[in-house]
Amino acid sequence: MLDFDEANKVRNEEELPLDALNQYLSANGLEQIKTVKQFSGGYSNLTYLIEADSVSYVLRKPPKGAKDIKGGHDMAREFGILAALDKAGFKQIPKPLLLCEDESIIGSIFYVMERVKGSILRAADAKSFLKEDNSALFKTLSEAICLNQVALHNIDIYETGLANIGKPEAYVERQVKGWHKRYLASQTDDISGMITVANWLEANIPESAKATLVHNDYKYDNLILNPENPEEILAILDWEMCTVGDPLMDLGTTLAYWVEFKDADFGKAFNLSWLPGNLTRQEYVDLYAAKSGRDVSNILFYYVFGLFKNAVIIQQIYARYKKGLTKDPRFAGLIEGVKVLSKKGKDSIENGKMV
Repeated sequence: MLDFDEANKVRNEEELPLDALNQYLSANGLEQIKTVKQFSGGYSNLTYLIEADSVSYVLRKPPKGAKDIKGGHDMAREFGILAALDKAGFKQIPKPLLLCEDESIIGSIFYVMERVKGSILRAADAKSFLKEDNSALFKTLSEAICLNQVALHNIDIYETGLANIGKPEAYVERQVKGWHKRYLASQTDDISGMITVANWLEANIPESAKATLVHNDYKYDNLILNPENPEEILAILDWEMCTVGDPLMDLGTTLAYWVEFKDADFGKAFNLSWLPGNLTRQEYVDLYAAKSGRDVSNILFYYVFGLFKNAVIIQQIYARYKKGLTKDPRFAGLIEGVKVLSKKGKDSIENGKMV
C-alpha cells in the first residue's frame, strides 16, 4: 500500500492572505478555512491545501512574475478546461469549484477545486522504493500509465464538446514555432544545442495526426493513484497546458520526461521512471502503438520536440529566478537541465533514434 500525498508548511514569500481569502470564499458559498499548507511538487504554478472544519479544498495560483512568461500560468483557462471536462463527464479530475479573477483578493487570479486524496509518486520517493524489490509494482504502474494515456487520447472531443478548447489546425507547426519563440524570449545562456534542435524541428514538421485531447504534462507526479490499488488512476493533475491537437505531441512530451536508468542524473530528480521494473521509452511507445493503433514511425520527431519543450519550460522557470522574481533555491541549478535536454535532443537527431 502506498502512502497518501501530504502538504507541508507554506514556503517563505508564498503565503496566502487568509482573512481576504476567507471573506471571498464565504461570499461565494464555500466554507471558511482554518489552515493553509502547500504541496511541495511542481516548479510552475503554486498549489495549496486549504482546510476548513469539514472539508478540504485545493487552491491553484500562478507564481510571482508569471505575467512576464507566456504559457502555463493562465488560471482562468485551466479552470475552464476542468469545467469542460467535468461537464463532459470525465472522471479523472478534481472537480472545479470557484474561479476568482479579482487579483486584489490574494494578489493574483486563482481557482479552487475539490481535493482528491490519494498517492502521488514523486522523484524524492526513489530512495524508499529502492530499499526493496518494487520492480513488479513499477511494471504494473508504468503499463497502467501508458494505457491511461491511450484512453485519454481516445476520448471523443467532438461528442463531448471538448474540441472547442483549442485549435487543432496546424497544431504541430504552431507548437514548434511557439516554443522556439518562448525560448528566445527567456534565454539567459548561450546553449547552441537549443538552436540546433529548434531549427531541425522547424525543418521536419510532420503532417498532424487526427486531433485528440492533449494533456501536455502527463507524467508520474501529475497522477493521483489509489493507495490500495496503485494501478487505478484517480485523477490527472496540472491541466494548464491542455488543448486539442496531435496526440503524438503528448506522447513525445511524456517520453521526454520518461528518464531511464542510463540517463543523466539530472533527469532522475524529476521522475521515477528510471526505477527497476518500469517500461523503457521504446517499450512505452510499443505498448502505446499496440493499444491505440496509431502510426508511431515518426516518434523521433515527437520525442525531440518533447525534449525541446521541456527544456524551454525549465528555461522559463530559470529566467524568473535569474530576474529575482522567485528566491526558491530549487531553481538555481535548472540551467543544467536545459543543457542536458538540448544535448539529448541533438544526440537523438544525430543517431536517428531516441537516446
